[in-house]
Amino acid sequence: PYNSYARAGLPPTPIAAPGLRSLIAAGDPDDTPFFYYVLVDPDGSHGFSVTLEEHNEKVAKARAEGVF
Repeated sequence: PYNSYARAGLPPTPIAAPGLRSLIAAGDPDDTPFFYYVLVDPDGSHGFSVTLEEHNEKVAKARAEGVF
């Protein structure tokens, strides 16, 4: 019943739920200049950017290196 591609409507129960730390962080985010983030390394590291141009450069580099 959880294959939302094969079934219409919502599943019978939640698929996942955020933890308390995630809820607190969403309600009171850190004050940073960043607007964008992208996976930049297969180890799970992310790159953060202020401008879309910076972000697109990081995306292109990650793609060229086979990160995604």
